[in-house]
Amino acid sequence: MGAYSLSLSVSLLVFAFLGAGVWIFAGVLLVSVSSLLILLDFPIDRIAVLAKTAMFRSSTGWELSALPLFIWMGEIVFRTDVAERLFRGLSPLANCVPGRLLHTNVSGCTLFGAVCGSSAATAATVGKITTKALAQRGYDVDLTIGSLAAAGSLGLLIPPSIVMIVYGVIAEVSIAKLFIAGFVPGFIIAGVFSCFIAVRCWLKPSLSPAEEISLGVGEAARAMLGLWPVLLLIIVVMGSIYTGIATPTEAAAVGVGATFAIAALTRQLSWGLAQESALAAVRSSCMILSIMISASLLSTTLAYLHIPNDLAHVVQQSGLGPYQLIIAIGVLYLVLGCFLDGVSITVMTMPVVLPLITAAGFDPLWFGVFLVIMVELGQITPPVGFNLFVLQGLTGQPLSRVAKASAPFGILMLACLAVLTIWPGIVMWLPNLLQP
Repeated sequence: MGAYSLSLSVSLLVFAFLGAGVWIFAGVLLVSVSSLLILLDFPIDRIAVLAKTAMFRSSTGWELSALPLFIWMGEIVFRTDVAERLFRGLSPLANCVPGRLLHTNVSGCTLFGAVCGSSAATAATVGKITTKALAQRGYDVDLTIGSLAAAGSLGLLIPPSIVMIVYGVIAEVSIAKLFIAGFVPGFIIAGVFSCFIAVRCWLKPSLSPAEEISLGVGEAARAMLGLWPVLLLIIVVMGSIYTGIATPTEAAAVGVGATFAIAALTRQLSWGLAQESALAAVRSSCMILSIMISASLLSTTLAYLHIPNDLAHVVQQSGLGPYQLIIAIGVLYLVLGCFLDGVSITVMTMPVVLPLITAAGFDPLWFGVFLVIMVELGQITPPVGFNLFVLQGLTGQPLSRVAKASAPFGILMLACLAVLTIWPGIVMWLPNLLQP
């Protein structure tokens, strides 16, 4: 069978199992086993040995230990008043530009994303404060929802990022360099979002209220002091990585300790908080790692079927240019983002996509940022955009309205991605400058 026929057969199996509502990790395992049995006629005992080897190899990487620790750090922060402190601290600064407090959605999600690593958690934590506050002050509902849903996705790009850790392990790319590479694109996208809000409100002032409560210099300074927990965590975690003091895994452990210390200093530390956050981190980590383990067997299966190499050869022979290839892959990720979460997309596509990318001359480090931005877009595309569901639950608005409000920000994200593709040096500059 040719590469196209084998790829089609495997794709049909994927859609058959996942379309039947099977859990993702179980569906991927079934696809792998079925492919080995049907397409390669492997005996059961050999499949068992392959599964054991692949799963052990994918689950024993030292880098993976950072994943549950960063998730735990985010869960602790989620259960404290850090988001409320963020809103109060950013409000005096946001009042100075058109759009006023709408900018707290973007800046709050950007800062919170630097200590969380999860898109949905960032949108939910910041949103539970800002949606109510902005609605009470009379801000435009659609602009509030759209900016929050889109900016919340920056939790995947601004390090530490769960998707970046998963990609780094699979693609064998330095996680520290991936974290560094995400900073500039993340802040560029956040800046574009803020510029869009400012222009919209400047052209149509009714989108934001004309009167705001003015704070004195002393009151504004005291409010901005509320930013210290987030800023301290960023300095401790990211600073330890970029100065070379700690690896990402060690920095994750330091971050958990610092988060507990902050919870204690703000008198929010309790046994209940520690227990609930730990259990939530275990559930999330088990979900992600189970998908990674099952995907490792799928990767092995595809290798035995020679699908990645055959497809790479087909692409090379077809004369498809690098930009045409990246557009085709981008369209694929847009479609997948409508139905799957970022971790699933990453682990399921890497065995096929990564050889194509490297053969076309793209840097795997740059592609990691490209992938994360595409995953971010999936967070705000229906029918399974997780941030859309988060905002629907927070605001009570129909899903269609939430998706429509997020659409302009999705277009802006695509425009930023096009710029990063044409000028990849924007992504590569900081990692090349800082070599942890």
